[in-house]
Amino acid sequence: MPYLLLIMTTLFWAGNFVLARAIHLDMQPFTLAFLRWGVALVLILPWWLPRIWRLRDTVRANLPMLCLQGFLGVACFNTLVYMGVQYTQATNAMLMQSAVPLMILLLGALFFGERASGRQWLGVMLSLAGVVVLVSRGQLETITGFAFNQGDLWIFMAMLSWSFYTITLRWRPAAMDGLSFFGFTVLVGVVVLLPLMLWEQGGQFSIPGGEPFLLTVLYMAVFASILAFLFWNLGVEKLGAPTAGLFIHLMPMFGLLLATVFLGERLGLYHLVGIILIFTGLYIAVLAQALRRIAKQPEEKKCEP
Repeated sequence: MPYLLLIMTTLFWAGNFVLARAIHLDMQPFTLAFLRWGVALVLILPWWLPRIWRLRDTVRANLPMLCLQGFLGVACFNTLVYMGVQYTQATNAMLMQSAVPLMILLLGALFFGERASGRQWLGVMLSLAGVVVLVSRGQLETITGFAFNQGDLWIFMAMLSWSFYTITLRWRPAAMDGLSFFGFTVLVGVVVLLPLMLWEQGGQFSIPGGEPFLLTVLYMAVFASILAFLFWNLGVEKLGAPTAGLFIHLMPMFGLLLATVFLGERLGLYHLVGIILIFTGLYIAVLAQALRRIAKQPEEKKCEP
């Protein structure tokens, strides 16, 4: 189940990336982030409030870490991505975001002494190669012409923010269930984003109307926020940050497939090569061991007296 949830998470986030690019000219980044998380908070409020009230002592005891996690994972990450896509090309953004699994492994080893296996490193590099093939369309000129701008700096900061958030999930209070933890981090994010949104709007709050925009924000709130974060947090809890981080390599693949379906782009040979490399890397680093464990379960049950 954690593997399936992580796959669904990256699919939801890929849709968020495509939609954010589609409306980035009509909506400023702080405002878009505030609307996304504000709607998400309103939707979960009836279920979240009774839970968090019962856990108020746990919240007080872990307040600094919970605030840090809300700041990194909710207030910073997607806001920085929205700021980045204002200036940088999609190729640059996807190439940089695909390095998040590698960054999680490096930060885990540097700050927490976590050692990744050779299988994990091989899987990361193969999947990263698949992402490079996809976003470069199999053309070397795209890679050699990669150039940084201020948008890439925002994307890099978003990568750092998400990597540290994922690593800090090891300190999530054990007494807090997934919804209670998620709701509190969203509350922190909304509180941080509110003054930034008002500053961006010049002290006034106005949003575009129309059904397409409302449906976009609703998708971001329900799928890319509530479901994706609950799934991601559970995946990290069950599998660990380094393993869960590998699934981020699926985002560019899903993004390209969604663009093919909804924007009419054509699939090429390089798409097939990139997808094969991504799944080969995931299989080597993660899925092979999981499938072996699943296969052993019936045998272990037979051996039980």
